[in-house]
Amino acid sequence: MKRNRLVFVLPALALLLSLTGPVFAKGPDDGVLTRSEFVTALFELSGAADTEPVQSAFDDVSAEGASAQAMRWAADSGIVTGYGGGRFGPDDPLTREQMVTMLYRYARALGQAPEGTWMFPLGFADSAEISDWADEAMQWAVMNRILTGDGREIGPQTAATDAQLETVLDRWQAFLTPEGESRGILILYTSDVHCGIDRGFGYAGLWEVRNALTAQGYDVILVDDGDSTRGEPIGTLTNGAALVELMNAMGYSVAIPGNHEFDYGMDTFLTQAETAEYPYISCNFVRSGERVFEPYVIRELGGKKLAFVGVTTPQTINGSTPTFFQDETGAYVYGFLQDETGEGVYRAVQAAADAARAEGADYVIVLAHLGNEAACSPWTYADVISHTTGIDALLDGHSHDTDQVVMKNAAGRPVPRSACGTKLAYVGFCRIAPAGAVSTGLYGWHLEASAQETLALDNEMTRAVAKATDEMNVTLKKVVAHTDARLAMSDPEATEANGRPIRIVRRMETNLGDLCADACRDQSGADIAFSNGGGICIDIEAGDITLGDILSVYPYNISLCMIEATGQQILDALEWGARVVPKEFGGFLQVSGLTYEIHSYIPTPCVADENAMFAGVEGERRVKNVLVGGEPIDPERTYTLAGMDYILLNTGDGYTMFKDAPLLLDCVKTDNHVLIDYITETLGGVIGEAYADPCGQGRIIIVENAP
Repeated sequence: MKRNRLVFVLPALALLLSLTGPVFAKGPDDGVLTRSEFVTALFELSGAADTEPVQSAFDDVSAEGASAQAMRWAADSGIVTGYGGGRFGPDDPLTREQMVTMLYRYARALGQAPEGTWMFPLGFADSAEISDWADEAMQWAVMNRILTGDGREIGPQTAATDAQLETVLDRWQAFLTPEGESRGILILYTSDVHCGIDRGFGYAGLWEVRNALTAQGYDVILVDDGDSTRGEPIGTLTNGAALVELMNAMGYSVAIPGNHEFDYGMDTFLTQAETAEYPYISCNFVRSGERVFEPYVIRELGGKKLAFVGVTTPQTINGSTPTFFQDETGAYVYGFLQDETGEGVYRAVQAAADAARAEGADYVIVLAHLGNEAACSPWTYADVISHTTGIDALLDGHSHDTDQVVMKNAAGRPVPRSACGTKLAYVGFCRIAPAGAVSTGLYGWHLEASAQETLALDNEMTRAVAKATDEMNVTLKKVVAHTDARLAMSDPEATEANGRPIRIVRRMETNLGDLCADACRDQSGADIAFSNGGGICIDIEAGDITLGDILSVYPYNISLCMIEATGQQILDALEWGARVVPKEFGGFLQVSGLTYEIHSYIPTPCVADENAMFAGVEGERRVKNVLVGGEPIDPERTYTLAGMDYILLNTGDGYTMFKDAPLLLDCVKTDNHVLIDYITETLGGVIGEAYADPCGQGRIIIVENAP
C-alpha cells in the first residue's frame, strides 16, 4: 500500500525528497521509505515498466515481479549499485544521502545535472557525516534547494519518510526544465561583508557557489548591499581599496553604498567608486539636492530586463563621521533625503521603480541598506515596502539579520524581503523562476573554519585574497610613529604567581590607557571618552611603532560611538568600573576629559543582577571628586560621551546604565582605525612627553586608606 501512495504522488519523471527541518523529528505517522519502494516507484514512472520480466540484479531481491525489473532497470541506468557482493538491502530504510544520490544519478541520466567541472561548498555542522560516494549528490541537492536542512545540519544519515512528498513534488517540478533552457535567474547577493574576505564562505567559496549554479544552468548575477570595505585590518590599512579590488576580481555587477563605505572620507569613497568595475547606485544619496549616483541600473539576463534600485539608510550621517558630509563651513552638503516622516526616501524609491518600469524593466529588485532596527525608523525595509508599489523583491542589509520576510506593499501585494547576515556566513539569493515566480533564501556556512580552509579551495579568488593578505602583511611592518617611552598595558617587572604579566591597564591608569581614551575623544569630538582596559591588549615598547603594533593594541575591531549621557550615568559607570580595584577587571575605565578618585578602602556599593550586570548603587560610593574639565561633574547635566560600542551600546562588561541613551555617532570607525588616525594624524607620528609616565597623567587617583 505504501508503494501505491508513492506512485500516486510522484511526477512522471522522478521524485525529489525535501529535507527540511520537520523531517528531522519523526512522528508516529511518518512512514519510513525503504530502498526497494523508492526504486520501484521510479521504475514504474519511467516508462520502462512494460518491458519483459528479467532476472534481478541483486541476490537479495526477488527474481520475479516488478521489484526485479525495477532493480535491473535502476542498476542498468546507473541509479543504484547496491552494497556490494550482490546485496541491495531492499527492506532497509532509505537514508537521505541514499535518496539524494539515486535522484542525482537519475537527474544525470535525464540531462538535468550540472555540466563541466564544479563543486558547491557545504558548510553544515554535520557535513563530515556525508559519505564520500554521496558528496557530489548532496552538493547538487543543496545548491538546487532540494535539500535545505534545519539550518545548521543536513542530516545525511537520517531515514527518509514519505511525509513530505507534497513539498518534494513542488520542488522537483520547479527544478525540471526542458533541455537547453535556463533554470531561471539567480541573483546572488552579499551584504555587510565588513572585510570578512576569508570568513564563512569567503570570496573563494562565493566563487565556487556562483560557478556551480552557472554550471547547473541558472543565469547568475552577483550584487552587493554595502558595508564591504570596513571592519578588519585589510580595510583599515588600505582605506577600503583592497575590498574594491577584490570585488572587481569577484565580478560583481552592481553595488550600493552602506553607511560604512564613507568611513574613510567622502573623497576616498567617491574615488574608489570610480575605480570600481561595477557601478554604485543609490536613489537617495544626494549632494546639494542632486543625486550622486544613478538611482537604478538595468541588466538583461535570461531574456529578461532586471532593474536594480539602490537605497541607503539616512542613518548613515550619524553611522559614519558627520563631518564627511559637511563643507568647510560645517554645513551639510551631502544627504540621503532624510526627513522626519520618511517620505523623501519613499518618493525616491517609487520614482526609481516607476522610471525603471517605463524603461522596460520586467522586474524591479531593490538593493537596500536599511535594516530592521527601531532606531532606523522611518527608513526600515518595512517602512519602504509598505509605502511603495512595483517592487518585486527587496534584498536588505545594515542590521546583520538573516530574516526572510514576505510583507504587503502599499497596494496590498506581497513582496519578499531577504537579508543575509554579515561576514559571508550566508550568501543570499533571489530566484526568478522561468514561469516568473520570485522567491528568496539563503545558503549558509555553519562551520567555524572558512570554506577556503575547510575545503582547501584553489581558485582565482583564493589567489586574489592571498595576494591582498600578503600585501597587508607587508604594510603591517611599516613604521608609522615613534615613542621614547614604553606605553604600558602590563607592569614592566612584576608578574602573577603563574608568571603571567600583571595587566595594570585593567586596574589603574596607564599612559597607554590615556592614549587610547584620548584617541576616542579626539576622533569623536566628545566631552568625555572611555576606553575599557580589557580592550587594550599589548604594550608598545619604546622606539619605532609599526601599524601592526597599533592593530595589536586594539585587535577586536569594535567601533567608536558617541552618546549623550547624564552626569549620573557617567558616575554610575565609573563606580561600576572601579568596583573590584585593586583587583583586575576588563571593564576598568581609562578616561579622557575627566579625572576621578577611587577610594578602594570603601566596599563597592554596586549591585549586580543575576546576570552580573549593573543593577544600581546602594551605599557610599568609592568613586569621588569627579571633575570634568576641572569642574565638578553635574549629575543632572548631559555630556557627550565617546567610547566603543561594546560598552556604550551593547552593555559589554555589564554597563547597562547607558541603555537607551541618545545615540549621536553610530559605529563611525573601528578601534584600531581610531588609534591609527590619532597617532599618525593628530600627533603627527610622535608620542611625546605627555605620555612619558607609565602611570599616566594623574587622571585616576587611587586612595587606599581612609583619612
